[in-house]
Amino acid sequence: MKLENVLLRPVLTEKSTRGMDVANQYVFEVASQSNKVLVRRAVEELFDVKVAKVNMRNRKGKLKRVGRSVGYTKRRKEAIVTLRGSDKLDVY
Repeated sequence: MKLENVLLRPVLTEKSTRGMDVANQYVFEVASQSNKVLVRRAVEELFDVKVAKVNMRNRKGKLKRVGRSVGYTKRRKEAIVTLRGSDKLDVY
């Protein structure tokens, strides 16, 4: 898998933005086939920073109903990346 295809997009919510400011943590939506090692290598190579820790979580799709139709939204895999020292990312 190419490292450019591992990180899909940054997740910008109130909680993740607070993590950026307080704990130097960034949240990315990643490809479903990726693992911690691939995410670490992708962030270090693409953003030229040092990664201290990577945590992963799988988010289930939510049940949605539109009229009579019932279905689920897309499942997602997210990575919480903690950077070393004073390294910062510009995800905006």
